[in-house]
Amino acid sequence: MDNLILTHEHQGVFTITLNRLDKKNALNTAMYQSLIKHFAYASESDTVHCLLIQGDQNCFTAGNDLQDFIESAESGDLVAMDFVRTLAAFDKPIIAAVAGVAVGIGTTLLLHCDMVVAANNSHFKLPFTQLGLCPEAGSSLLLTQRLGHNRAFELLVLGKSFEAEQALEYGLVNQVCQPDEVLSRAATLAAEIAALPQDAVKTSRALIHQASQAILPAVIENEGKEFVRLMATDSCKNILAKFFK
Repeated sequence: MDNLILTHEHQGVFTITLNRLDKKNALNTAMYQSLIKHFAYASESDTVHCLLIQGDQNCFTAGNDLQDFIESAESGDLVAMDFVRTLAAFDKPIIAAVAGVAVGIGTTLLLHCDMVVAANNSHFKLPFTQLGLCPEAGSSLLLTQRLGHNRAFELLVLGKSFEAEQALEYGLVNQVCQPDEVLSRAATLAAEIAALPQDAVKTSRALIHQASQAILPAVIENEGKEFVRLMATDSCKNILAKFFK
């Protein structure tokens, strides 16, 4: 279990690699706890100037491990919500390398990233309403700010999947490349950012984020309350039960 999240630090870049490939990097409680710990380290460390999060060239993350998520919700211990708060509060640049599936939190966490490199085999999906749930991770605010009401509604409510080129058109990713290039391209970007004057980088990032940061914590809390409420509804329970069958 200890190797589900791998980390590496080099020349100011702290790389987090999701490593549960047999489950398409579906995030469970232990992985969320590890992510929180690593984000805290990266935030507090004077030697970390940029954080890079990735899977491999075939898979980013299929989102939440639903069985684990349901059990956590029933126990009242949704560590995923704690990770979202940690992600939203992180004050250094975040780069993501995306390939393969990026479902649910696999897409919404990208809204908190400062640059995203996507392989052309990437598939993005926000299947919240199909599961009887609602947007999370601040996506009801951040996606609407990015794309406008109509497009955000389409992606968050209809939940249809979209590909890397569409994500580029939407402004959700910075560049699209071949799968065997995605990790190296993202690493190069992270190294370039890490080499810049850090006070200037952090200040610039804070200014860029200020419009959303003013209300983001409240949005995340409201989403979380509704998400937990919906998980307890018969509609959501029935959908998830059919999913496991």
